[in-house]
Amino acid sequence: MHALLEFLLRHGYVLLLGWVFAEQAGLPLPSVPLLLAAGVLAGTGRLNFELCLLASMLAAVSADTMWYGLGHQRGIRILQWICKISLEPDSCVRRTEGIFEKYGAKSLLFAKFLPGLNTVATPLAGVFHMGLRRFLLFDALGALVWSGTFLGLGFVFSEQIERIADLRLAGDWAMALAIAGLALYILYKILARKKFLRDLRVARITVDELKEKLDSGEPLAIVDLRHSMDFETDPETIPGAFRLDAKELEQKGNSLPHDRDIILYCT
Repeated sequence: MHALLEFLLRHGYVLLLGWVFAEQAGLPLPSVPLLLAAGVLAGTGRLNFELCLLASMLAAVSADTMWYGLGHQRGIRILQWICKISLEPDSCVRRTEGIFEKYGAKSLLFAKFLPGLNTVATPLAGVFHMGLRRFLLFDALGALVWSGTFLGLGFVFSEQIERIADLRLAGDWAMALAIAGLALYILYKILARKKFLRDLRVARITVDELKEKLDSGEPLAIVDLRHSMDFETDPETIPGAFRLDAKELEQKGNSLPHDRDIILYCT
């Protein structure tokens, strides 16, 4: 933290602007330590708090607007691409769409505090054609709350944080433990995903295999489990398929025909 404070003091608001923009644009550069450090410097009078807040807000909203435009132009494909590189790609799309459907534009107010939602909330707003003015209003408020929270924490506890920063040995151990914990979490997610895919592999069917079955006239029950928001943006479906919400599958599973193969597909 001591080195971070000195580095930030030398490069000032430009570093804050570029770093926050890079993180919100998708690069793995966590901004929270930098925001805390900027708050500490503001609390000791070496940086201006209002300028730090303005720089971080401007950077966040600029990057978010870029993602909003990509979502508006590319549609659901941009969300699928983002979720492919997440730790839980099989549930990423549905989970984030569920949150967005429940809270709408309000999800932008707290999205930056949730790593998974932060990545997809802004392109999702573009995918479902949220008005630009409405998007900018809620996104700017969300950026204000997010950056203001961590800048404010650094500002209020500036003396305590500087004391902690001097305890370098304790800081090194804390950093090592944090990195080890993150590595174990990522490893757990990777292994869990591999097990999930291995369990499903025997029951999967390719697009070509399904087409062969349809062309041969084989009786099938095809269930479209896509989220309602996905269906609104792309209402085309496989011929003969009927829609059923994934939440209803367990309740209405007994009503599905038992004399033929049942094909389930999602986003």
